[in-house]
Parts: sequence; C-alpha cells; structure tokens
Amino acid sequence: MSSGKHEQFTSRFGLIAATLGMAIGAGNIWRFPRLAGEYGGAFLIPWLLFLFLWSIPLLMVEFSMGKTHRVGVLAAFRASMGDRFTWLGWFVAFCTAAIMFYYSVVSGWALKYALLAITGQVTKLADSDAYWHNFTTGMEPLAYHLTALGMAAVVIYYGVVKGIERFSKIIIPSLYILLILSAIKALSLTGSETGTAYLFSFKPSQLLNYKVWLEGLSQSAWSTGAGWGLILTYAIYAREKETITENVFITGLGNNLASMLAALAIIPTVFALSASVVDATQALGAGNQGLAFIVIPQLFARMPAGAIFAAVFFFALFFAALSSLLAMLEMVVRIFMDFGISRKKSVLLIVALTALAGAPSALSMDVFNNQDWVWGVGLLLSGFIFTLAALKTGVSRLLPQWFPGRTIRPWLRFSIKALFYVLLPVEFAAMLVWWLYQSTTWDTHIWSFSNVYSLAGTFTQWAVIILLGVVFNRMFNRRLSDGGKT
Repeated sequence: MSSGKHEQFTSRFGLIAATLGMAIGAGNIWRFPRLAGEYGGAFLIPWLLFLFLWSIPLLMVEFSMGKTHRVGVLAAFRASMGDRFTWLGWFVAFCTAAIMFYYSVVSGWALKYALLAITGQVTKLADSDAYWHNFTTGMEPLAYHLTALGMAAVVIYYGVVKGIERFSKIIIPSLYILLILSAIKALSLTGSETGTAYLFSFKPSQLLNYKVWLEGLSQSAWSTGAGWGLILTYAIYAREKETITENVFITGLGNNLASMLAALAIIPTVFALSASVVDATQALGAGNQGLAFIVIPQLFARMPAGAIFAAVFFFALFFAALSSLLAMLEMVVRIFMDFGISRKKSVLLIVALTALAGAPSALSMDVFNNQDWVWGVGLLLSGFIFTLAALKTGVSRLLPQWFPGRTIRPWLRFSIKALFYVLLPVEFAAMLVWWLYQSTTWDTHIWSFSNVYSLAGTFTQWAVIILLGVVFNRMFNRRLSDGGKT
C-alpha cells in the first residue's frame, strides 16, 4: 500500500471544495459564455439537461469506483473490469495527463494576465491582439507554464489534507466571490439588460437546430470533468459516510452555477460596451483565447474602474485553471503511488514530465491547438469507457451505492438502466461523429499530418496510446500495489 492510502478529507466541505475545484476550470469562464453568446438562451436548455443525462451519471460511476476500491484510475479499472482491461484505465489516465501537459500552459496564461491586471497594465494595452500574439510567440509562456506548474506541485506535495483540502477551502469560495463581484459589476452597466435578455431568451424554433444540442452536450461533458478520472481520484479520500449521489449533484450543480456567473459577468459586459448587437455577437465569437485575452482587456479598458474588475476577472480565471490543474496532477500522482512510489517522489517525477511535455504547447500555438483537439475529443472516449465499466460492474450493483438505505422503485431502476445501456452510448456516438465531422469543415487536408486538426494525426495518437496500453497491460498489473486487487 502507498503511504497516502489512508488520508481522508476531514469534512464534507473540504471534499466538495476539492471536487468543485476539479470541475470548474477555464472552460467555465471562456468557453461557456462564448457558446451562450453564440446560441443565446436556447443553449441553456440542452446544457442543463445533459448535466443529468451525461455528466452526473458518469461522475457517480467514477465516485463509486474511487470510494469502493480506494485506488487510482488504473487499479480501479483492474478491480472493476478484471486484469485484462487495466489498459482502459491507462487510456483514461493518459488522456487526462495529456490535457494536463498543456493545461499547465493555460494556467500560466491566466497567471500572466492576472499579474498584468493587478498592476493596472492590462487595461492600458495599446493593441491587445498584438500583445497576445507577441506573448504567445515568445518565450514567456514557458516561464509561466513552469511557474503555474510549480505552484500546483507545492500543493500536491503536501498531500490531501494539508495540501488539496486546505487550498480548496480558500480558493473555491474566493473564486465564487470573484465571479459574483464580476457579475454584479456587469449587471450594473448601462445597456447590460440587452445582454441579459439575449442570454435568457430564445425562440422555440432554435431548439430544432441540432448544433445547439450537440454543443450543449459537449460543454457539459467537458466542463464537469466527467470521464476524466479526477473525481474518482478524489473519491479515494472520501470518508466512508460520504454519500455519492449528494456529493456528485452538489459538484455538478455548483459547476453549472460557476458557468452561469461567468456568463453573467461577460455577456452583459460585452453588450453594454459594444457599439451594436452585431459587434457584441462578433466579440463573443472571437474564440476561447480571443474572448479572454483579446476582447475582455479591450472591454475593461472602456469600463469605469476597469482595472480593478480586470484583476477580479483574471484572478477568477487563474483560480479556476489552477484548481483543475491540481486535480490532474493528483490523478497521475495517485497512479504512481499505486505502483509503490512515495508521494514526494511521484510529485517530482510528474512535475518534471509535465514541465517537459508541456513545453512544446507553451512555445507553439499549433502544438497547443493540436493537443487540445486530440485529447479533448479523446475525453469522449474516456466517458464511454466509464460507461463500459458501469455495465461490467452491473448497474443493479451500483444502485444501492447511489441510493443507500432506500427502496429503489422499478421505474427508477428501469430508467437508470436505459440511461446506461442506451442513452449514454448514443450520446457518445453522436458527439464523436459530430466533432470528427466538424474537423473536416475547418480544413480540407484532413488526412495530412501537418494539419492541426488532422483526422490522421488524431487517430494515430489514439492508436499509439491504446497499443501501448495493451502491450504493457501485464506490466501494469504486476506493478500495481495490493490496492488494485481489492
């Protein structure tokens, strides 16, 4: 057993703060407002619906695996599905680790702009577009990548209670306070009511647009951390009396609340400070990084007390990114601990690996965009893998864990089985086909390895990782500690 085996969160608040930190990330603050701005109020319906039809069910499966087996992702899949399928846990873990490599870069970007904001410089940029371009094509992102990674490593080094729990109890309430302050300021601006109306109103005919549904499903899938193996890792340290369903629902709803606060902070601001509705919608369509690092600085420069609220916004973005980076680091560290390596050595190894593997994304936006594409879509496969784990375990065996001490009525049992046997696989197939098709509309050279969004490159990277998992499956089983056999 690894040295951190018996660590536990000391309170429900500590656990919830950590799982909220895991779920709330940069995507809540830049991707959700962009999509809500593109599709308006119609987007909110599928986004909320799929919280219950995709994200929460998968988070419950993950939480069950972590709390039941008390081991990391690889060992949990071994325990749930048998020795032959440890490689499935490897794919899930690698997918999240690959995201961690470039997500540390995102955390560094947020840190850079938070420091610019607190010194009052971000609202004085002569050309925010040119500044962003010069920043991302230079060496600075590498330094900030290493700085953000080092900050996360210090927290993980101190373990679950003294590190993750203590940090989360401070940073997550602070994040919500910053988002609330940003939303209040946005709603107080003259003309903000146009943005608020745009966010919450829609025509019923808009729900006939299949893109609204697929984007809502995808946003929920990516935003909550469902299928990443992260809440599985935190569930290892949950106290025995912690209830799976309540904790997962609080995490899912808390994540959506953070997204709504971010939308209320950004969309009314964009509409209030834009010359026209057309200009506002164009600004919201500037892309994730474009919205956060180009458009937002321009808007704050026009806002009364803009420097103060720029600092509030960018620190919220940094806190969100850093708390998610913590969860990714802990997931990989826990796997190494299951191999019998101490926490301290595991942290040093993973930090060194992440520093090196993240460097190309820090130095090249093409590499960053490629990795974001390949492993972002790969997360959909991870979600489906957790569905397979639930089916292998048996939904009937999971239900008593999710509803302890309660009589499970036939209609509820039937509905949950239909969800796992039918709806989740259909949702996975729809998202995978949709996003792969989308890539063919971005560039005609989809089979060229030089294309950032190349299908050839995507399939090749997936195939290599799957092949490595299958080849080294026996080695994984030999190296796993006794925790993988429970």
